[in-house]
Amino acid sequence: MLSLTDSVILILLLINVLLLIVGCFMETLCAIMILAPILFPVVTSLGVDPIHFGIIMVVNLAIGFITPPLGVNLFVASRVGETTLDNVIKGIIPFLFLMIATLLLITYVPAISMFLPNLLG
Repeated sequence: MLSLTDSVILILLLINVLLLIVGCFMETLCAIMILAPILFPVVTSLGVDPIHFGIIMVVNLAIGFITPPLGVNLFVASRVGETTLDNVIKGIIPFLFLMIATLLLITYVPAISMFLPNLLG
């Protein structure tokens, strides 16, 4: 990744896209265990705080957890709401866009995710 560009913004964007795709097909814990050791040295060499990267990773994979084809939370929501999976997917689309916008804010404005850790020391 570092051979592609030195831009922190572009590297974080590539990591976000990768994690969103992986989150669609893999369970969250497995994806963290596989990808964190690979991506962690990349982001720390760019100066990204490890806590900030962890938050980025968890939010990405959480978004992937509600998107098809895996989308385990979609199946749970359809069962709890006693509706079809199609209705749940149609209903989640506006929230999905909002979650991606929030992800971009968390990624590119580190003060949002680092406020509490900085406050606590």
